[in-house]
Amino acid sequence: MIQSFMKTYNYSLKNKHLHDLIDFSHFSKEDNLLVQIFCGQGKDILEITINLILERLPQAVCIGTTTDGEIINNEASTFNTVISISTFENTSVKTAYAKGANSYENGITIANELISSNTKLLILFTDGTTTNGEEFLKGIESINNKVMISGGMAGDNANFTQTYISSGNKIFENGAVAVALNSEVLKVHNDYNFNWSPIGIEHTIDEVKNNRVLKISGISPLEFYEKYLGEYVAKSLPATGIEFPLILERNGILIARAVVAKHQDGSLSFAGNLHQGDKVKLGFGNVEMIMDNPFEHIFNTCNNTNTESFFIYSCMARRRYIPEIINLELEPFANITSTSGFFTYGEFFHNKGHNELLNQTLTVVALSESTHILNMTKQEPLSNQKKMSEHSRSIQALTHLIQKSSEDYKKQTQRLEVEKTYSNNLLTAQKNFLKYAVHETNTPLSVIMSNIELFEMEFGKNRYLSNIEVAMKNIFSIYDDLSYLVKKDQMMYKIQTIDIVDFVRSRIDFFSQNANLARSNFIFDYENSEIFISFIETKLQRIIDNNLTNAIKYTLENRDIFVSLKQSVTKVILTISSHSRLIQQPNKIFEEYYREEKTQEGFGLGLNLVKRICDEEDVHIHLESNEELTTFTYTFKGMT
Repeated sequence: MIQSFMKTYNYSLKNKHLHDLIDFSHFSKEDNLLVQIFCGQGKDILEITINLILERLPQAVCIGTTTDGEIINNEASTFNTVISISTFENTSVKTAYAKGANSYENGITIANELISSNTKLLILFTDGTTTNGEEFLKGIESINNKVMISGGMAGDNANFTQTYISSGNKIFENGAVAVALNSEVLKVHNDYNFNWSPIGIEHTIDEVKNNRVLKISGISPLEFYEKYLGEYVAKSLPATGIEFPLILERNGILIARAVVAKHQDGSLSFAGNLHQGDKVKLGFGNVEMIMDNPFEHIFNTCNNTNTESFFIYSCMARRRYIPEIINLELEPFANITSTSGFFTYGEFFHNKGHNELLNQTLTVVALSESTHILNMTKQEPLSNQKKMSEHSRSIQALTHLIQKSSEDYKKQTQRLEVEKTYSNNLLTAQKNFLKYAVHETNTPLSVIMSNIELFEMEFGKNRYLSNIEVAMKNIFSIYDDLSYLVKKDQMMYKIQTIDIVDFVRSRIDFFSQNANLARSNFIFDYENSEIFISFIETKLQRIIDNNLTNAIKYTLENRDIFVSLKQSVTKVILTISSHSRLIQQPNKIFEEYYREEKTQEGFGLGLNLVKRICDEEDVHIHLESNEELTTFTYTFKGMT
């Protein structure tokens, strides 16, 4: 016969008197007695229950909390009070409380008062509205990161106004209460079920102060929830937001951060800290995962323990999301042994040296003072049981659709990322090629032009050499365009005071031979001998050179090209007119790679480059084209 050393007795107070419910004589001689009170009936009932229990069992260590639902064996209840009484043979029980305003310091206080060399477990309850659960757990971890923790944040039936916790006969509105289980033989195992899946695109926490988020992906959190979940959910926060948390990965596990408070400035407070730069996704309750048998997952590493008690601290969202299946989720535990707990506003969990604040999670602690090996039997998934309602089945189907759609979206996103990476690599390679090509072209072009000039000085001009020189000037113009495109994001160009009359005249002189070869001439007209503008010389040259070379390219034979400069008080107007064919698609003339006449040489980059420069420098462009004349007008800001 196997002796059991620990035992938990659970009682439901609903519609019953405590004296009729509990045989106190059964516990009167127990020295190591732990009482947990999970009260969904408010502060007054919690206070009455505490006093009655401690009156009959003064030796008991008693802690309590208000709830968003109670757990007793295989049943979840609401607006009820569940009393869990645990007896230990070889485990001592000690309690403490901390009611300071600083959550981190409260954690330190609890740890210092309770943790000893043989502490196996801390059961922790905090208020659910003001305590920063994550900071509280960090405070404990700063003193000891080895001791296992459990418990959760108090609830108030989703009112989010005032929760209560208790230690002994004292009730607190804020702070934390705790129990330490100290033993040399007590075996403790913990695990959790999450079952909330991330969905949609990834978002970034832009601005945050501890657990209060001010900006998500450029908008307020309230706007964020309204955008993705609708106006009703946003208006009903925080109650509705508990079902749709933000999900992120931390310390190797997926965790959720549920909304606990809404503020007038559109910011939201979450049950746990978030950090600037955190990558988050919205989450939804994955009913298929919830309805899978949790027993096998949770106890895949603890089948060597004869579990004598289960304490379950589960998120309120699980009960509210699909209340029809909560009892099914609890049933595998109750079939093994006594099970009790409550539905929280945040669950406490220990994972590999880290204390974690969880949301949307079922956390369970298995306790035993026995050495017997538990012979666990495999149970059927919950989805195969006939207890499911039709509503639950519909939700399950919808969840399956969302999950599969999310998987398809993820695969598509991954493919796009691969294609994006390939395109970026290709673009980088093209840019590098262009950069090196431009760099290596400069020297031979300069050598050719120098030798043309030297040849002309020694032997004079001839028709063939003139043709080479004209071609070289066209190449130089293309080279200057490409060189500008390569360097524009790498260099800071200085604004200069430029005499635009002199500048235009010099560019006309440079291309005059090209115009003569095309049987055209430049006619340059200007109102004043000097007209000054503040501009970047390199950019101005790109505007003028591209317009002059285009005019040469498209002007009809034996027709002049007219260039004029006019000045007003605030403006300088440059006009370039040429006799050419009607531009068929003037709305496309500035598009990249577009050429009006495909027979003409060039890349179709020139006027696109001109348009980009004019947009950058606030230069207005006006185009007129008919059967006789095409005119480009550029309006620059004058110097005051």
